[in-house]
Amino acid sequence: MTNRASTSTSRRTVVKAAAGTAIAGSVMAGTTSAFPALAAEPADVFLHGVASGDPLPEGVLLWTRVTPTPDSVPGSGSGPDTDVDWEVAEDRGFTRVVARGRTTATAAGDHTVKADVRGLRPAGTYYYRFTSGAAVSPVGRTRTAPAADSSAPGLRFGVVSCANWESGYFAAYRHLAARADLDAVVHLGDYIYEYGTGHLPDERYVVRRHEPRHEILTLSDYRLRHATYRTDSDLQAMHAAHPVIAIWDDHEIANNNWSGGAENHTPGAEGDYADRAAAAKQAYFEWMPVRPATEGTVYRRLRFGRLADLHLLDLRSFRSQPASVGSGKVDDPDRTITGRAQLDWLKAGLASSDATWKLVGTSVMISPIAFGSLPAHLLRPLIEVLGLPREGLAVNVDQWDGYTDDRRELLDHLTRRGVENTVFLTGDVHTAWANDVPVKAATYPFSASAATEFVVASVTTENLDDVLHVAPGTVSLVASSAIRLANRHVKWADLDGHGYGVLDVTAERSQMDYYVLSDRTKADATATWIRSYRTRKGTQRVERVNQPVR
Repeated sequence: MTNRASTSTSRRTVVKAAAGTAIAGSVMAGTTSAFPALAAEPADVFLHGVASGDPLPEGVLLWTRVTPTPDSVPGSGSGPDTDVDWEVAEDRGFTRVVARGRTTATAAGDHTVKADVRGLRPAGTYYYRFTSGAAVSPVGRTRTAPAADSSAPGLRFGVVSCANWESGYFAAYRHLAARADLDAVVHLGDYIYEYGTGHLPDERYVVRRHEPRHEILTLSDYRLRHATYRTDSDLQAMHAAHPVIAIWDDHEIANNNWSGGAENHTPGAEGDYADRAAAAKQAYFEWMPVRPATEGTVYRRLRFGRLADLHLLDLRSFRSQPASVGSGKVDDPDRTITGRAQLDWLKAGLASSDATWKLVGTSVMISPIAFGSLPAHLLRPLIEVLGLPREGLAVNVDQWDGYTDDRRELLDHLTRRGVENTVFLTGDVHTAWANDVPVKAATYPFSASAATEFVVASVTTENLDDVLHVAPGTVSLVASSAIRLANRHVKWADLDGHGYGVLDVTAERSQMDYYVLSDRTKADATATWIRSYRTRKGTQRVERVNQPVR
């Protein structure tokens, strides 16, 4: 659990927490949300909080984990099967219970449980809790989606990405938890990081230690890393306050991974990649309030009335191995970032949607980015932040830039079929952007834009000022100006803030408000609005707005 008086957490601490030490109480006391979680009785059973996710008009997925005995430590495979009851009510006092049931937490499932509750009313606010014997979980609040054919007046989502435990505290989650106006929080990937301690950031800049200390490889490792994240009070508060809609990126498995391997995986020395990926995905579905889609992936679609369809992508499970920059293979039509089935699914869903807005959750940037003639002292840290090859060439092969045929096919489909109001929601690059998505970047803005893209900054993971270890804004204005000069479809880029976005959707426009933290290394960091951009219905272009939505 997050202990704000300490910068490290040991495995012994996790074991002691499982035995019911006072650290559980410190988590609840540290919650500053406008919707605080309630302390469990006894406090040692529901150590990892509660969560909900994937809201439907008639239902929502509920999640928790129990620690039935002191030896039932996450990843241990120990502990008895335990009955867990759940109930859903229209009021926080649970005087109007509308649904209840029972499930079983087993060691085979790391004592995590899910309840896929149905029969609820659309666009409703509900409260839920779990019980196990005499123990009562914290209370969670959730919302269902609007009815599929309804004309919802508006939607509001928190949007986050890239939360590295060792890089700082999750204050962004605390600020989202404190908001009472969100329908859900969309997490675009890198919910956890797989590295060993002191890898990211460097040892001397580590704010707090994750568990296990080594790079995670096995099912037990991934479970314990997820469990460590779930002890953070701000993360628990966000999950208790809002349903979370999540996809994975690479660090939930291994850095820069593809269908058959990863940059951060050494075959032989670290075992078979397929075994590692299977373990990582199993732990992910155990610990996240996510319904697995076809073939155990995360690509799926959620509807929010006739106002918006949210298409969620899996851009790791099916992608081809990244090409070398400059090889020309980035344009090879046999290479893919989506896989054939997923791309066809996305195209069909976009073309057939009768929703005003087609939101697409993509873990990596779809907008093409070139870097022009940046000076070397700025290009080098950008290479590190954005995952570019150290030769400094212009394309990021880990993004859609490395799989240009898939992007061309998708953008051509949008223009040929007249699909309007497509908005890509993106994470991954630890920086914030507002982009038009041009059909032909070389001739933009004199050619068409097929969509728009809002990219959110990281919650904690390193960006430009962190890599250079300078004050925010010291060099980023020069770098962002050079990027925008070379990429006329990029309207704004903030290269050194950490924080989150709030997407507000109405029939007439989709607007992203960007918020930055005062200091990611401080548990009590404040959040400040810095910019807003919107795309108006029918325009496929972004424009600056002078104030956030109230």
